[in-house]
Amino acid sequence: MKPHILLTNDDGYEARGLLALREALSAVADVMVVAPKNERSACGHGITISLPLRIEEIGQDYFRVDDGTPSDCVCLAISMSQRPFDLIISGINHGSNMGEDVLYSGTVAGAIEGTLHKIPSIALSQSIQDRSKFARHDFTHATQVALELVQRFLQKGFPFSLNARKFLNVNIPQGAHRGIKITQKGRRLYTNNVHLKTDPKGKQYCWLGLNPLKWEDREGDLSDFEAIAQGFVSITPITLNLTSYADLQTLQEWL
Repeated sequence: MKPHILLTNDDGYEARGLLALREALSAVADVMVVAPKNERSACGHGITISLPLRIEEIGQDYFRVDDGTPSDCVCLAISMSQRPFDLIISGINHGSNMGEDVLYSGTVAGAIEGTLHKIPSIALSQSIQDRSKFARHDFTHATQVALELVQRFLQKGFPFSLNARKFLNVNIPQGAHRGIKITQKGRRLYTNNVHLKTDPKGKQYCWLGLNPLKWEDREGDLSDFEAIAQGFVSITPITLNLTSYADLQTLQEWL
């Protein structure tokens, strides 16, 4: 029996990265797609608790969720599937998710939700600076990476215990990659990302999130930013335990 894989994303159910991933993985797995109707980029790990959610089947094992987040989609898929999922992949995201951006990312949140349900989960993102080019972007290299990871999963299982609450955050460079690097989460440099404008009627509006991608060089292990800049696929193991253990004693003394 083929493995059962759930796909979701935050770019919407018609996103080219999701469609390419579904087509590629269908050769080796039984694939179910549950994705938001609309783009939900940077929605974080939000779930919908104040409104009803409507789910519509638009094809064989292909569903869209009106007004849903990636986390909603994973919850719904787990609830309605007649067969347990062996693996959850969130992506292929239209843009990278590195450094502290993982805290904003709806794509990463899809993998987090799967991890909370003790299902092996991977967030998969395609790095590209000009998002307008995704209409013409070829996801062949990204889907090849996805297939390699799935094959490794089938051969060796997931690298972590399901009780460890850890998942893989994978970022893929543009074009052919130079190999795969295991990386630490980098540290992105943020500035004020509120851009105020005035419309023709004299009223103000603003855009958020238009900062260029810059990061801080750090000592130690290669960061996700550095790996992508050098043309490598970046795989970062991420844990859901956010406790700063090194500071427990310091905080105790502070009290």
